[in-house]
Amino acid sequence: MQEAKHILQKYWGHESFKSLQEEIINGAYNNKDLIALLPTGGGKSLCFQIPALLKDGICIIVSPLVALIEDQVKSLQNKGIKALAITGGISYQELDALLDNCIYGNYKFLYLSPERLQQDLVQQRIKQMNVNLIAVDEAHCISQWGHDFRPAYLNISVLRELHPEVAIIALTASATKEVVRDIQDKLLLREPLIFRKSLERKNIAFRVLFTEDKLYRLQQLLQDKNESAIIYVRSRNATQEISRELQQRGYTTAAFHGGLSSKEKSAKLNSWLREDVKIMVATNAFGMGIDKPNVRHVIHLNLPESIESYFQEAGRAGRDNELATATIITNKSDIPILKNQFLKSLPDLKFVILVYKKLVAYFQIAYGEGVDTSHDFNFAEFCSHYQLNTSKTYNTIQLLDRISIVKLSQQFQKAASLQFIISNKQLFYYLEENPKFDPVVKAILRTYGGIFENKMPLNLSSICKKSGTIESEVISILNQLHRDKIVEFEHQQHDASIIFLVPREDESSIYPFGKYIKNQAKNKTDKIEAILAYVENDKICRSRQLLTYFGETDTKNCGICSVCKPVDSNIRKETIKRIYLEIMDFLKTGDRSSRELVAALPYPEAGILKVLQLLMDKEIIGLTPTNTYKLK
Repeated sequence: MQEAKHILQKYWGHESFKSLQEEIINGAYNNKDLIALLPTGGGKSLCFQIPALLKDGICIIVSPLVALIEDQVKSLQNKGIKALAITGGISYQELDALLDNCIYGNYKFLYLSPERLQQDLVQQRIKQMNVNLIAVDEAHCISQWGHDFRPAYLNISVLRELHPEVAIIALTASATKEVVRDIQDKLLLREPLIFRKSLERKNIAFRVLFTEDKLYRLQQLLQDKNESAIIYVRSRNATQEISRELQQRGYTTAAFHGGLSSKEKSAKLNSWLREDVKIMVATNAFGMGIDKPNVRHVIHLNLPESIESYFQEAGRAGRDNELATATIITNKSDIPILKNQFLKSLPDLKFVILVYKKLVAYFQIAYGEGVDTSHDFNFAEFCSHYQLNTSKTYNTIQLLDRISIVKLSQQFQKAASLQFIISNKQLFYYLEENPKFDPVVKAILRTYGGIFENKMPLNLSSICKKSGTIESEVISILNQLHRDKIVEFEHQQHDASIIFLVPREDESSIYPFGKYIKNQAKNKTDKIEAILAYVENDKICRSRQLLTYFGETDTKNCGICSVCKPVDSNIRKETIKRIYLEIMDFLKTGDRSSRELVAALPYPEAGILKVLQLLMDKEIIGLTPTNTYKLK
């Protein structure tokens, strides 16, 4: 370990290891399989980088995070350590040359995506390499019980077959007991050493705030415009809308979502890291692998889909160990939205069989035939033809991919994209001259906020339904708008390809996976119920609730969360009663917003908001369509 400490000081400038790093490094150096569960910011990468530098040969790292791969490779190269990454967008000849470098060029680190690992050429060359360690980052992705399951991870065990004598180190920031068992089984680990550091983040105040006026509460949390923050929302439209609202109030913001190009994502991320922009408003496409130490607030304006994803996203706050907050701002209307979005789109066995039968009929595959045949696939047309719910059907085809019935290329999410390149006013004049385009244009404008600022993916079947127009006519109209330089429109005729991996046998192909399909639905339901229970439980310390979920038993109250230190803890019952009476008197004169009530009444804002929530719960008052309160 003296040599390990020398490497730590030489390349990273640290004098000592963080908790558990030394034990993990020692185990990996001695060729032991191991699972390392370290919280965000716990120094996972050093746990495989240092033992790899201590030994002859090359370390192979499998990671799903292209941005993190590129950052780590650049960081190692800047230290004079030979490292390379094989990600997407490179030619066969370039791939061939890079793999040769790994065999003959004294490289110490090769980073791969799990998808890249599936290539025969990559596997053949890895077999020829002098591999000293195999690291699997974000290892929870291999588990069907994990929050970010990825089918390609299931094939990582091929590395064990290629180099059976080499130790495998699996790393993740959070995992339940079921996920740890899955990691061990799926990676074929041999009596692994398991290192688990408490996930407790003593400097993060976990909060849940109930309000009908989310934007107002958001501004209250972000009182210092110079503090760095991440705001998570559910949709791409919401990233644009919230970002614009905050900019109008003097904040510097950027909107980040999965529909941006790699160049746009990189530019926005760098402006945030440089502090040119203080607040990132994002979908969950932003964050994994992002390491910014001074994030003071992580705020969720929509309910997360699981405790795992929430804990990972919230953990991006306060990595400098200074006090930070992780807040969910919610109200009762969020609960049905969450359930509808994630639970109603879960396929059961009957629906999976239905979609499979429609697929083989769509491609006219005869019974007992079809194995290894490839077909161009227009997903939107398929759903429209059979009148299938797009979200539920998408989840079903993904499931068929996971159980190896079909293999799907998923470009269809970017099949059609559009951006208006003229002003709103110019568009108005254009539609006056071309009224036949009005229904389609209005349907797009009602559906996609921010479409004047960014090119956005279009759901053509949704536009067809809202405009009462068939798909071929919609595409014809959008092409005309493109020719008239009203929009930039891109459309792929065949937006995916699908390969059938087994012969057509209808129900017989699917029935063996009935238990798996049922378990997947139960797993998703359990995760939704767990996050709802967390949000609604205002009796137990929020930090303790989160730690208990991940199997930690020796926990203590944090003293800083919204349960341990409620904002209304100093408001007496007599004051609550007075607030109640004055709110009732005020509302008798007309409807009022929470802001108007706070401005008019001489009481703490927290008390006024608490009483409003109580009156809403007892259905004494209600909300108008304009978000003001009224007497019932």
